[in-house]
Amino acid sequence: MKCPHCLKIIHVSRQAVKVASDNKCIWSILQGTCPACHNAIMDLMGVPSGTFRVGEKPPKVEYMVYPKGAARHPLSDEVPVEFTEDYREACLVLKDSPKASAALSRRCLQSLLRGQAKVKKSDLSKEIEQVLEAGELPSYLADAIDAIRNLGNFAAHPIKSKNTGEIVEVEEGEAEWLLDVLEGLFDFYFVQPAVLREKREELNKKLKDAGKPEMK
Repeated sequence: MKCPHCLKIIHVSRQAVKVASDNKCIWSILQGTCPACHNAIMDLMGVPSGTFRVGEKPPKVEYMVYPKGAARHPLSDEVPVEFTEDYREACLVLKDSPKASAALSRRCLQSLLRGQAKVKKSDLSKEIEQVLEAGELPSYLADAIDAIRNLGNFAAHPIKSKNTGEIVEVEEGEAEWLLDVLEGLFDFYFVQPAVLREKREELNKKLKDAGKPEMK
């Protein structure tokens, strides 16, 4: 499994501790500790109880209760708070409601394109078209952002494009894909420019110390 804290692939033995039971399930906390980062991992697990018809065996249910939310790499401090708030909330609710997560991500994406790509305000589908026509994104990001419209089936569900924060049905993997694309855009718009600025400043300091002209 992948640790939801440090994201490393780990093998951890977990112990089930019964906490309650009702007419549907026997409920236990499945607990363990990541051997890499030593943080606790806890799931609430329900094993169906009661009498069932021959051949009927309802599946057990399992919910991660700690840590809460999807396991994602932490964002850089370079990403402005007006974008990180929606992104982090989208991660937090992903397991419980992919529909709510996708709605938050679409709203974050639209805000990001308007703020950084300077698109003319319209619905999200047309704003994505504007970004693609501008040709400023690297091809891997252009393909990724274009796939949002296809994966989300905007043609069949135009409300996703026109009312980005609306909670509507999502395709399998759509909510996760939106988070992946947001991370790629954050890196392009905020992280990499900051890295290059820092390296440029370091180089200019070395040039100055050597009595040579700085980079313009």
